[in-house]
Amino acid sequence: NSFDFSDVALFHIGGLTVTKPMVQLLIGALVVFVFFYAAASRASLVPGRLQYAGESAYGMVRNSVGRDIIGSRDFLKFVPYLVTLFFFILVNNAFASLPGIQFPTFSRASMAYALAALSWVIYNAVGIRKHGLLGYLKLQSVPSGVSPVMYPLLVPLEFFSNILVRPVTLALRLFANMFAGHLLLILFSTGGLFLLEYGGIGYVAGPLAWVLAIAISFLELLVQFLQAYVFTLLNAMYISGALADEH
Repeated sequence: NSFDFSDVALFHIGGLTVTKPMVQLLIGALVVFVFFYAAASRASLVPGRLQYAGESAYGMVRNSVGRDIIGSRDFLKFVPYLVTLFFFILVNNAFASLPGIQFPTFSRASMAYALAALSWVIYNAVGIRKHGLLGYLKLQSVPSGVSPVMYPLLVPLEFFSNILVRPVTLALRLFANMFAGHLLLILFSTGGLFLLEYGGIGYVAGPLAWVLAIAISFLELLVQFLQAYVFTLLNAMYISGALADEH
């Protein structure tokens, strides 16, 4: 049972408890590094299958997220981060469907909030570097084209929304989708077994619950991709907003 949290702690090193999601983070980072290193290490004018796969994966994030959202002038410097972010999240989400692991790393809230905190530091640092601290706070907190009479109401709301709430909603979206999808799989799988053991109408409802579990498994594959894409897309939007000259 992947929700038996007594088994999540794999071993202890001194006072540090090494958990299953922690190991998955390391494996996920290693998988992304090895894939792109292998794809780029023997680059040639006529790409082989691995090089083509790496270039296609890189190009998808580079063009559809980096260039289209941040803009052609500034996007290149952020592409390595966005590509790494997307595939790191995607691999860790895919662990939910991988036999033997079957645990989405970001169904642990702490993991999702740590990733969102990193994103928060990056896009705020980008904005402060370009506009200065006071200029960036003004950009994010003072909406343009609004009467100063409205500032006492709007400025605190804009500051709260743009500076404080973004990392919370960013992490919560990823965590909630991964946790809820995995919980549904557990519910229908164990529920089907219970109904079969109950007998009677359970002989019909039990297999039906397992069919729904299989259907949700395929739906989860789509959700895993979409959540990685949305998280990366929002990061690009926040970076774009931090670089903009007008809010």
